[in-house]
Amino acid sequence: QVQLVESGGGLVQAGGSLRLSCAASGRTFSTYAMGWFRQAPGKERDFVARISWSGGRTYYAESVKGRFTISRDNAKNTVYLQMNSLKPEDTTVYYCAATSDFGYRPQEYHYWGQGTQITVSS
Repeated sequence: QVQLVESGGGLVQAGGSLRLSCAASGRTFSTYAMGWFRQAPGKERDFVARISWSGGRTYYAESVKGRFTISRDNAKNTVYLQMNSLKPEDTTVYYCAATSDFGYRPQEYHYWGQGTQITVSS
């Protein structure tokens, strides 16, 4: 069992930066691949980025490639999402999730955080 708690959301102007953190409970964090997703009201949950259990492999959605960076610190049981050059269209709720696989589809992830709101003003 893994419990995830996101933090770091908030309001930022377009072009600004935020860093999201996702703290995980449990001693098996380092065995899970981790992902970040986002979901607007009434829409499907979209893949943003994922990172392998070791941190050696990372993948990004095309819409965030070059602007967002996912990383993890297994000693701290934490995964991060550094978001730079933020745009108004990045405004939504962001979720971290854990999986024993390494996919990009939400249904492949077993554990989810509660979400954190990001609002980018123009």
